[in-house]
Amino acid sequence: MKKIEIYTRPEKLDAIKVILSNHGCHGMSIFTVMGCGRQKGYVAEMSLPDFSINLLPKICVVSVMEDSELDDVLIDIRENVNSDTVGDGKVFIYDVFDVMRVRTGERGESAL
Repeated sequence: MKKIEIYTRPEKLDAIKVILSNHGCHGMSIFTVMGCGRQKGYVAEMSLPDFSINLLPKICVVSVMEDSELDDVLIDIRENVNSDTVGDGKVFIYDVFDVMRVRTGERGESAL
């Protein structure tokens, strides 16, 4: 199993939900986050002298999927979320060794 964390622009959320759903990944957690990468964000003037924030609003979508779905999900994210501009985001991929559904005690991929 793989856990993916997708960091991207908020307006890409609907596309990501459709992609994950199409690949049978119905469980996801979505977070509103602030961040910047190579684009360095923007500079917002604050009331404090010489104080600036260079963070942009982003979302983080977290989902766990079967290994067999990962490559197709990544291809679809690349094709449907990409706008060919700086700040499209990143996907981090982690190994998941086990999972347990609390209600039933099921473990492994059947617990997804």
